[in-house]
Amino acid sequence: MILFPAIDLKDGQCVRLKLGDMDQATVFNDNPAAQARSFEDQGFQYLHVVDLNGAFAGESVNGVAVDAILKAVKFPVQLGGGIRTLAHIESWLDKGLARVILGTVAVRDPELVKAAAKKWPGQVAVGIDARAGMVAVEGWAETSELSIIELAKRFEGAGVAAIIYTDIDRDGVLAGINWESTIALAEATSIPVIASGGLASMADIERLTQPDCAVLEGAISGRALYDGRIDSREALALLRAAV
Repeated sequence: MILFPAIDLKDGQCVRLKLGDMDQATVFNDNPAAQARSFEDQGFQYLHVVDLNGAFAGESVNGVAVDAILKAVKFPVQLGGGIRTLAHIESWLDKGLARVILGTVAVRDPELVKAAAKKWPGQVAVGIDARAGMVAVEGWAETSELSIIELAKRFEGAGVAAIIYTDIDRDGVLAGINWESTIALAEATSIPVIASGGLASMADIERLTQPDCAVLEGAISGRALYDGRIDSREALALLRAAV
C-alpha cells in the first residue's frame, strides 16, 4: 500500500483546492521543490504531482516548478494535468518522470492512451475523476456521460500501469475516501487502482489496512498531510506494519 503525498501546482505554488474549484485554493508552500524534498525526507517513496493550470489549459503550465521538483528529489514522481499528446508524454518521461497520468485524453482519445501504454510500459496511468459517479474532464470543468467503470474497462489489457480515481465531491474537504465506489472500481478492473480525494485522518489510514483494501495499490493524501491531520511517520509505519 503506497501512500502518495500530493503536490498540486497553481501559478507555481503548492495549493489545495476545495471540490476542484480553482477559486477556492489554499496556498501551502510557494516552493514546490522544497515541499517535495520535505516529503522525501519524511520517508515517502513516491510523489503525486498535478499541474492544475495545465489541466484547464490542455498543456503544461507549471513546467518550471515540475522541473525543479525532479531536480530536487530522488524518489519517483508521477504527474498529471494538461498532458494530451504523445509528444507531451515523451518530453516528460525524458525529463525523468516515473509516470504520466492521462485524464481528459483518456475520455477524448482512448486510442492515444493505449498507444502510449504500449510504447512506454509501466509509465502511463489513467486519471479518472468523477462527480456523482460520472467522469469529469477538462480540469473537472465538464462532466461526461461515462461511468467510472465504463472508462476503466476501455483500458483492460492495454498495459496501463494504474488508475488514479478521484471522487471530486470529496476532494479537499476532508470528508474521507469514498470507499464503496473506490473498492468497487478496483474489483471491476485488473488495473491497479489508487484512491484519491478525501483522505482525512489517521482513521482513514487505518481503514487502508483492512482486508478489503488489499485490492488497492495505494492512496493519495493532500490537505490532511499539510495541516497535520495525518502524521506522515505514523501513517507510513502503520501501512508498513500491515503488509
